[in-house]
Amino acid sequence: MAGHSKWANIQHRKGRQDEKRGKVWTRIIREIMVAARQGGGDMAMNPRLRLAVDKAKAANMPADTIKKNIDKATGNLEGVSYEEIRYEGYGIGGAAIIVDCMTDNRVRTVAEVRHAFSKYGGNLGTEGSVAFQFKHCGQLVFAPGTSEDKVMEVALEAGAEDVVTGEDGAIEVLCAPPDFEAVKTALEAAGLKPEIAEVTMRAENSIPLAGDDAQRMQKLLDVIEDLDDVQDVYHNAEIAE
Repeated sequence: MAGHSKWANIQHRKGRQDEKRGKVWTRIIREIMVAARQGGGDMAMNPRLRLAVDKAKAANMPADTIKKNIDKATGNLEGVSYEEIRYEGYGIGGAAIIVDCMTDNRVRTVAEVRHAFSKYGGNLGTEGSVAFQFKHCGQLVFAPGTSEDKVMEVALEAGAEDVVTGEDGAIEVLCAPPDFEAVKTALEAAGLKPEIAEVTMRAENSIPLAGDDAQRMQKLLDVIEDLDDVQDVYHNAEIAE
């Protein structure tokens, strides 16, 4: 199926995330703790925990740090208890933004998120105000030049829902969250390594922003992402370089 050109935007987002590596361990540890608390510490029985531990290993987190935080979450060690909260709002030009947080202080978190939105040109909305514009799914993105036929054959056989080829040749494989691991494993076994592989909130439509609007939107996103309690930020802005 044909799709919009997303490669530049996806690479841009990945690059911005790579610049923020100082926060990566903190965010992964919170994800490990919440996943373990909700689904138990046995990775064989907890897909969300497996994904979090995979992220930790990719970020070169030591095995004893991973184990310690699983133990904290499952009650074997004393630790902080985090809860998950999602905020929704609007950025520049009406672009939709979802902010996923993990916090031990809900009052502090909502105040910080609301302040970021209001100070940098956005508006914090109510629950459900923008979430309908996104799809919760597994997403695997392959660089332009990857064999579309091979990706499609392997992905659909492994249970993917769709394979979308962008105008620039980038290939997106989309699947239901529970099927993500199986699809990713099958593609990698076939020698197809994705540039990005994650369970995400994928925007159904995008809003192009350029010039001053693009700069203002990027500033808003940077400020939100830098908040201590923020885990992930999803948006539907297509930001021009």
